[in-house]
Amino acid sequence: MNDAYVRSSKEVLDRFQIQPDQGLSPEQIRTNTEIYGPNELPEDPPTPLWELIVEQFKDQLVIILIIAAVVSFVLAMLEDGEEGASAFVEPIVILLILIANATVGVIQETNAEKAIEALKEYSPDEAKVVRSGKVQKIHAVELVPGDIVDISVGDKIPADCRVLAIHTSQLRIDQAILTGEAVSVTKQTSPISDDHAVKQDMLNMLFSGTSVVMGKARAVVVQTGSSTAIGDIHTSITSQIAEKTPLKRKLDDLGDALAKVITVVCILVWLVNIRNFSDPSHHGWVKGAVYYFKIAVALAVAAIPEGLAVVITTCLALGTRKMAAQNAIVRSLPSVETLGCTSVICSDKTGTLTTNQMSVTRIALMTSASTVEEFHVEGTSYAPDGSISLPMSQGILEAPAIDRPLLTEVAKVCALCNDAHIVFDPKDGYRNVGEPTEAALKVLVEKIGSTDSSFNSLL
Repeated sequence: MNDAYVRSSKEVLDRFQIQPDQGLSPEQIRTNTEIYGPNELPEDPPTPLWELIVEQFKDQLVIILIIAAVVSFVLAMLEDGEEGASAFVEPIVILLILIANATVGVIQETNAEKAIEALKEYSPDEAKVVRSGKVQKIHAVELVPGDIVDISVGDKIPADCRVLAIHTSQLRIDQAILTGEAVSVTKQTSPISDDHAVKQDMLNMLFSGTSVVMGKARAVVVQTGSSTAIGDIHTSITSQIAEKTPLKRKLDDLGDALAKVITVVCILVWLVNIRNFSDPSHHGWVKGAVYYFKIAVALAVAAIPEGLAVVITTCLALGTRKMAAQNAIVRSLPSVETLGCTSVICSDKTGTLTTNQMSVTRIALMTSASTVEEFHVEGTSYAPDGSISLPMSQGILEAPAIDRPLLTEVAKVCALCNDAHIVFDPKDGYRNVGEPTEAALKVLVEKIGSTDSSFNSLL
């Protein structure tokens, strides 16, 4: 159902023939599963290593280099004496160049496939649903359009859903992974009047992979699997893997032109020397023809820029190092040249240029009616590490709660008027469950500390 955001809650429920307190019946679940399939992103089998390697040798320029290596190797075998051993140097160098470029290409392809796998980390494992009038937990992959789901703080949205009812004063969703919005979005139940609204304006929709930071609600699933918003991202990444960069297209054009020119030149050189085939020094017409064929092939091999691939790779690698020095990380070498062809760059900020973690950096306290004291807070993440210091290098507060009693009052307010939680994950480190602003204040409480044991138990 693509237009659920412009429909009223009743229209959406009528579309799936369900009641919000009953949910789907077993028969409806079977029917919808057959129609829509499982709620998961399509999983293509990983490309075999041998296939990735073969793919690197399909470029026009690489094919020419392979032919040059084979011909050079055959000619080297026909050489006699000491010259025969030195003749193998050229084909060996060409093969080493091809192996180096194939290695770089395989690494790039592997990184692209990992980008698709990373999207699956945003999919939750379980969902709380209402089926046949009972609330139950099921695997998120079993969800189908029409399922009634209950969500609360800390939950990841298991599929694209239309909000039916909000059970708290507010329902706020962190959509940073989808839209790049650094601030959580307040959701509503009323329909949107704009038929062409973008994701940011669909305030009655919950998108798969986003997180609940405040409130509880009930919603109905309207899209699953690859039909969800994050499924669209999966499709776009998949299509980008096979797309050629401008540099790739230019190299293919160069390879085509080079192949045609070399072929014409070789044929002309061989034809021009037909009258010399019967020269007595060649000991026969056939040997003369073979001799001038060697000359034509040697000319062709000399015309092939064997070092071009290495030069291009080296230049791109130097470009990535210079950009890294300016804090711009490039994971794919051809992206450096592609970046040079752009006039406007639209970059996502949240979670890329920034860490998507809020933190308190300054505190200002009115110590009297006319005096304001300022404090600097160290740390830019949810990790409860960092000191509190006075401005202008006046020193660090060893025990902020003792040295400045007013900071203790600040800590009490930040801790008690707060629904966020800071959790530690061995893989991802510290992260928040709840509103990012409240999480930042919760971390500030840890940095301030307290001398009151009963208060510390609330932290």
